[in-house]
Amino acid sequence: MPFKLLYLHKIYAGMIDRNAKVLLIYTGGTIGMVENAETGALEPFNFSHLYANMPEIKRLKFNVETYLFDPPIDSSDMSPSIWQHIVHVIEDLYNEFDGFVILHGTDTMAYTASALSLMLDNLTKPVILTGSQLPIGKLRTDGKENLITALEIAADKDAAGRPIVPELCVYMQNLLMRGNRTAKINANNFSAFTSPNYPYLGEAGLNIRYSGQFILKPDYTKPVYFNYAMDPHVVILKLFPGITKEVVQAHLAIPGIKGVVLETYGTGNSPIYPWFTDMLRDAIEREIVIVNVTQCLYGGVEMHRYENGQRLEKLGVVSGHDITTEAALTKLMILFGEGKTPAEVNRLMPVPRRGELTVRG
Repeated sequence: MPFKLLYLHKIYAGMIDRNAKVLLIYTGGTIGMVENAETGALEPFNFSHLYANMPEIKRLKFNVETYLFDPPIDSSDMSPSIWQHIVHVIEDLYNEFDGFVILHGTDTMAYTASALSLMLDNLTKPVILTGSQLPIGKLRTDGKENLITALEIAADKDAAGRPIVPELCVYMQNLLMRGNRTAKINANNFSAFTSPNYPYLGEAGLNIRYSGQFILKPDYTKPVYFNYAMDPHVVILKLFPGITKEVVQAHLAIPGIKGVVLETYGTGNSPIYPWFTDMLRDAIEREIVIVNVTQCLYGGVEMHRYENGQRLEKLGVVSGHDITTEAALTKLMILFGEGKTPAEVNRLMPVPRRGELTVRG
């Protein structure tokens, strides 16, 4: 394995409320870096010295413990096996904590958020992913506010004593978003993420304001289901003007390929070149599931609106509605990993599982 789980380290905040415990899982990413005073190089942050680097955490009124991955994982190296290990950590410690915060690099955070949201079925506690654009040791870092607020959200409960946000979320730059609805939109600004097709679950200002009507409600009479089944035999095919037969063939002829996320134009349109439709038809006849998602950040697929989209629909291409590419890809991995047949995957892809898409009439 490329990493090992290092240790569980206990941190007690001042004014301890022992009825609230949050597990901080550090996987890696910019937020966990500090600048070496001698060399100027960025080095992994030592979370065993969290108090010294973040005195603000002492003011939290609940317990925080940390679980560290060693060595830290650059988010560019994220993979299904690492997602499975993160879920193992949560499952093993699920009954011991009121909520979980995962520190993660921002580059692939939307993929991880989408995958984990579908791997944690009927989640009854908050699991909040956060990170930063600047290392936590920088003077102007966004990491401290992101981390402190994510911890508070993970510990927040309603009047009945239940978590306010019992789902997998991303918190970045004052915004709380459903994880499987997020997209990274900026590499240089603190406001790096948005939820283009679903309302924010909360916003942090002077207070944290939650939008309860948009938050998933679990069935507390049923247990959480931790799903580890994933099949990586999927691919993303992004259309572009001038795309060639060779490019399309290279994607559709991958040995063992089971699913394709087809990134189309606008409301789900594609070229209608005979060679292109023939290739899609052949792939579908070979039981490759093709899911249509739009390249646009906002809006969704409506294949019935234009002739080009209608042709895809008639071929048997599945509408992804307003699902993100990240969520579509990870959902395909999970459905095939569960052993679903191509026909079942075709049927289930357009059906919301954890609020990852909206089907409009």
